[in-house]
Amino acid sequence: MNTSHFSSGTGERPVTITRVAETQWLAVEDDREVGRGDAACRPDGRMFVSIDAWQGAVFDRLAAAMVADLPTPLYVVVAETDREGRAGWERAGFTTGRREREYAVPTDPLVTGLDAVRPPSAVTIVPAGEAQEDLLRALDRAIRDEVAATVGWQTMPAEVLPRPAGVTIVDPSKYAVAELSGRYVGLIRVAPVPRRPRIGLIAVLGDAQRRGIARALLAHTLGALHRSGAESAWAEVDESNAAAVALFEGAGARCTAGNLELVLL
Repeated sequence: MNTSHFSSGTGERPVTITRVAETQWLAVEDDREVGRGDAACRPDGRMFVSIDAWQGAVFDRLAAAMVADLPTPLYVVVAETDREGRAGWERAGFTTGRREREYAVPTDPLVTGLDAVRPPSAVTIVPAGEAQEDLLRALDRAIRDEVAATVGWQTMPAEVLPRPAGVTIVDPSKYAVAELSGRYVGLIRVAPVPRRPRIGLIAVLGDAQRRGIARALLAHTLGALHRSGAESAWAEVDESNAAAVALFEGAGARCTAGNLELVLL
């Protein structure tokens, strides 16, 4: 257990920074918690850190302790509008690695312009909950292997749901897939959040891209959400992913917020 002490400059008792667990640090002043730092390893192997502190000096010392204790690279996600949080991490040596846009996506086909979209020749869209689980898992593994070998998972949405080690599909019913000549070649995952469903992933195998399959998957999914009563969905897209940005903005998606992924190498 690592412990350090410093004066917060408020004239009160010194603040103690203690690593209380493998992934948790506490800042305590006069037996009162004044800050907390946490670390979490995402499924892609990257270590993300976060700090909740009430004073800038406490934030800085927590960040320094975490950086000293953890191996790099380290990552953190902050809202693009959170200037104070971004400044704190930059003081600790973090720099901007990527920007991510959050989109509100309409579902009404008359608004999205996807009402006339049909799957390409020989492609069939298998609705959510109807895909063969073994073929779906094989497709997911193939897509992940392609992503890892090309653009890398650092270009995927920053907010990744925790899942057991080695398990990449927790609930197969959330996936619709595109089938081409008896082979699954594309998928889309939707989390049916009551307030606004979340499109968590849309991907097509490399040898089946540029045929309109991703657009057909999106058209199918948004249409199904519209029929279920959802007026809109939301999605996160790396702004450097021009194809994904064009896909969503071409369907009338509106950028409502943004996140920055900062990195310390």
